[in-house]
Amino acid sequence: MSPIVVGGPELFLGTGSVYVALLRPEIDPADPGVRQAAEQAGVSPEEFAGPGDVWALMYEDGSGYGEFELPGARDVEADGFAEQLQAALAAGEPFAVEAGDFLHIDAGPAADAWRLTVHVTPPEDSDGAPHTLDLGPLPAAELLADLEDFRRALA
Repeated sequence: MSPIVVGGPELFLGTGSVYVALLRPEIDPADPGVRQAAEQAGVSPEEFAGPGDVWALMYEDGSGYGEFELPGARDVEADGFAEQLQAALAAGEPFAVEAGDFLHIDAGPAADAWRLTVHVTPPEDSDGAPHTLDLGPLPAAELLADLEDFRRALA
């Protein structure tokens, strides 16, 4: 089966083994892999692809993986969070920012990097428990570039 290409805006913070990602997956119903998977599932490609307007949060803490949807979250809220994070990083002082009730970040500068501690709180109706992730030192220039790319994808 052909791989299904997933696009859409995403903000990835961390490394390959410890991270948090805020994303709004978009699947193209015209993609050959989607058409084939939809046929196998007995649904239309549009139904298989879904609306592409549901935000999700994924995380990996080194010992386990979790994800949950954020129904009702909007692009403007994701952009507002990214803008807050961008401004806080640019200020160069320790800070805390939040995205709703589900994501809280405490950060402090460490040379030309930032130490981020992320607190993830799944919605009450999910099976997940709160998690705290230490993302360690992340290069400041890369964080700012990733935030700019994310905000551009939302525009």
